[in-house]
Amino acid sequence: MKDEELHGFLVIDKPKGMTSREVVNCVQDWFPESRPGHAGTLDPLATGVLVVALGKATRLLEYVQNMRKVYRATLCLGARSATDDAEGPITPSSEARPVPEATLRESLAKLVGEIHQVPPAFSAVKVEGRRAWKAARRRQEVELAPRRVVVYRIDLLAYDWPKLDIEVECGRGTYIRALARDLGEQLGVGGYVEELRRLRVGPFRVEDAITLTVSPEEARAALRPLSDGVMELPRLTLADSDRIHRLCQGQRLILPPEYDVPTGALPPAGEVAVFDQQGQLVGIAHWDAVSRQLAPIKILQPCS
Repeated sequence: MKDEELHGFLVIDKPKGMTSREVVNCVQDWFPESRPGHAGTLDPLATGVLVVALGKATRLLEYVQNMRKVYRATLCLGARSATDDAEGPITPSSEARPVPEATLRESLAKLVGEIHQVPPAFSAVKVEGRRAWKAARRRQEVELAPRRVVVYRIDLLAYDWPKLDIEVECGRGTYIRALARDLGEQLGVGGYVEELRRLRVGPFRVEDAITLTVSPEEARAALRPLSDGVMELPRLTLADSDRIHRLCQGQRLILPPEYDVPTGALPPAGEVAVFDQQGQLVGIAHWDAVSRQLAPIKILQPCS
């Protein structure tokens, strides 16, 4: 198989000290003809799951980015960091004092749910078309607007002042550094991330990840199918090749009421992952249950 024909996802266990872009460059060294991309930046300090897409999988990165993520982090209270993690200049807090565990748990609970979070100044968020971290490095004032994010849970794993270990399950756009900063401010003592590891992105788990020390052959063997990138979308199976062909040509389909949808319930309206009877991903389409209309959005199979 030629490198340019590779399509799928690699789950990389990103080492500490590397940028996500540097990891992608390593993947490209394995497969020089590919143009890989990644689903969600990890800070250089962080380790763990970085999902890298090859070929047609790059068209599905937005769906991977929307998946839930699980992190494990060690936070340090009693000080503040310019970068909200251990890599920035750290200033001990003059008002720091040990926080009772009950108070800590109460403050953590306030950070769960749908919250408005201001991203760290040192982040990839764009301000007037420029990355915030570039302005922050030049010591220019950076004003970032709060963004709505969802934190599904924060589990306190261990606490021994001034450090605590937590596990966080969250949605797209959540910064663990910002959670640490906001927790410290709620407690009035300051706080930052000391260590951070991403354990999971949707179905992509760190237990299944490969390291950058494997050979290109081992990396190819670890390639995950395109279908893994749409596991959180409702699934629709088209049972006949004629409808698949028409969908691949960009045509809208009207599915009759008696049409059998083998995999079960579909939403009243919204995006669905369309598969053929062999279980291969055909593409993404918009389904409207009222008109029973299926409109193609992204087609991943060639028209035959």
